[in-house]
Amino acid sequence: MYAARDDMVTRFGAQEVIALTDRDNTGQIDDAVLAGALATAGDEIDGYLAGRYPLPFAQSPKILTGYACDIARYRLCGSGALLTDDIRERYRDAVKFLELAANGKVSLGGMPGGGPAPTGNTVQFASGSRVFARDGGAY
Repeated sequence: MYAARDDMVTRFGAQEVIALTDRDNTGQIDDAVLAGALATAGDEIDGYLAGRYPLPFAQSPKILTGYACDIARYRLCGSGALLTDDIRERYRDAVKFLELAANGKVSLGGMPGGGPAPTGNTVQFASGSRVFARDGGAY
């Protein structure tokens, strides 16, 4: 999981998280609803990154926390909460970033060596000895 309850509250405030998750009108954050949205956001992130990075990450890149919150917020809006342009735009920005990361155009930061983990589809070049001399003869 890339984000937790505290990340959502820090990013959007307790009142908004209550408004997004409180299906039973208790006036409290529904932790089960929120956990489900954060898990779904994590699955969506994994869907973009699985082709480039070995998952799960040993330590989640911090940049993904904010994007996970934005995705979870967007997904929570489908259940009667008002979907605003800001929420929609943040979701689109998250998807755009994930697409760029999946294509290797941006770094997730904090990864070993600063870049993506090696994949099975690599090419290696090795220089060998010369086979022919400049005059056409063999060595």
